[in-house]
Amino acid sequence: MAEKKTVVVGMSGGVDSSVSALLLKQQGYHVIGMFMKNWEEKNSEGQCTSAQDYEDVIRVCEHIGIPYYSVNFVQEYWDLVFSHFLQELKLGFTPNPDILCNREIKFSAFLQKALQANADFLATGHYCQIEEGALLKGRDPEKDQSYFLYTLSDKILSKVLFPIGHLTKKEVREIARAHQIPTAEKKDSTGICFIGKRNFKEFIQQYIPYQKGDFISISGKKIGEHEGMAYYTIGQRKGLKIGGAGEPWFVCGKDPLSNTVTLVQGENHPALYRDSLIATDVSWVNGIGPEKYPYACKAKIRYRQADQDCLIEPCQEGLFVRFLEPQRAVTPRQSIVFYQGTTCLGGAMIAP
Repeated sequence: MAEKKTVVVGMSGGVDSSVSALLLKQQGYHVIGMFMKNWEEKNSEGQCTSAQDYEDVIRVCEHIGIPYYSVNFVQEYWDLVFSHFLQELKLGFTPNPDILCNREIKFSAFLQKALQANADFLATGHYCQIEEGALLKGRDPEKDQSYFLYTLSDKILSKVLFPIGHLTKKEVREIARAHQIPTAEKKDSTGICFIGKRNFKEFIQQYIPYQKGDFISISGKKIGEHEGMAYYTIGQRKGLKIGGAGEPWFVCGKDPLSNTVTLVQGENHPALYRDSLIATDVSWVNGIGPEKYPYACKAKIRYRQADQDCLIEPCQEGLFVRFLEPQRAVTPRQSIVFYQGTTCLGGAMIAP
């Protein structure tokens, strides 16, 4: 009889990773639950904010009947993810820490920890699928998380399992209820990766002091004062506190050198749209990218956006991307991710 394969499941304390562990055990794997502690902070009652999640992991693992451990990546998360996040904010960009966290922590430091524990695979509760080394979208279009995993190579994917990628969120909840998983009704986590949902402005103020500056019109006229460039992103309407006649104001640009934020009136102002962009830091899942250029495919410039038709070709900085339809609120240092059908080809960073 063949020896059981060992899988370390990244347990977050949520329903997705809980059901992932359950399904793998049902499939005959030797399953180990492993909780990552990536952020160390106490709330107003003096309790560590990750303690409740770990308690949920313990309850789930004991219910399923699998061993569990906790590993501490607080320093790695600070050094490799959060410090970079703060630096990008200081430069006036709108970073996406989830993508960096997946690349540097979950599927690097954590994967190595799993392999050092003699595991054959690392499994997570991501809504994605793997087929012959290719990264595919999750079956649930509302939950597909391939956008956040485009930096993973086929070599890494050969050591990874996504047990719930073929399921919808509704089906995952139904499985959890049917097996009386303790986290069956637990709400999904939101907010900054591993830090959670909180008042962004109050949180960031602890690390980036206020640096007020001017709101200016596209013609350069001062129209108000902003509270700090880090708190605004391209396309934003809420929180500007700019009144007056005419249509609402929207952020269309930021200049770190002058500490100004440029606004335009109207949700569909032409300055909010671009039909092309340059992307840097290109990462292909297969390691090489398309065989021929220009290459026609689909792309997303933000999570949950519908796939957009585009043509891509190499340029000195990385890739030149031209869209068939102009795109609203193209945001520097956010990721653009490329698809062919349900296959995630890879992605890159949108250049300023």
